[in-house]
Amino acid sequence: MQAKPRPAATPAQALDAMDSLIATAQLGQQEMAERLGLNVTDLLCFACVLKAGENLLTAGDLAEHAHVTTGAVTGILNRLERAGFITRVPDPTDRRRVRVASVPAAVTRVVALYGPYYDRLNAQFADYSPEEIAVLADWFARTSTLAQDYIEELRARDREKDGEQGTESRARGASPTPLV
Repeated sequence: MQAKPRPAATPAQALDAMDSLIATAQLGQQEMAERLGLNVTDLLCFACVLKAGENLLTAGDLAEHAHVTTGAVTGILNRLERAGFITRVPDPTDRRRVRVASVPAAVTRVVALYGPYYDRLNAQFADYSPEEIAVLADWFARTSTLAQDYIEELRARDREKDGEQGTESRARGASPTPLV
């Protein structure tokens, strides 16, 4: 397929378009979550379970993939299980651990909701040449990594800042703030 002519754009215009896409995607995720009876974080975690497929995740794996604490993931799993989205299955190699599996009826609900949207996205991709799709895929992957790296950098700064504040508080004789 030959690439179609595209309008010229500056990096500033591309960033503006990206910001609009991100804002719309966030609203869309909120809408999808509400229609499924979930909150956005629970929907994100269910998406991680779906993405893992047959390679069932442990609670710790899920916490890592979704970038939530292991304490938070317990509540998330409880809500997803009560809502009929996941089930916990014994780990075949370690009886003390459980793995998280999606419930087929929940997968059907999610596919029914997201399917028409993904059909439209695929139709839009059909307007692009394989070379353009390769550029888009590369950009999405690299930008996701860039965003995740920046999030980690911000969190590291916060940890550093919290550590410095704790040191200053202890130096003044005050008790550090509990993390519970």
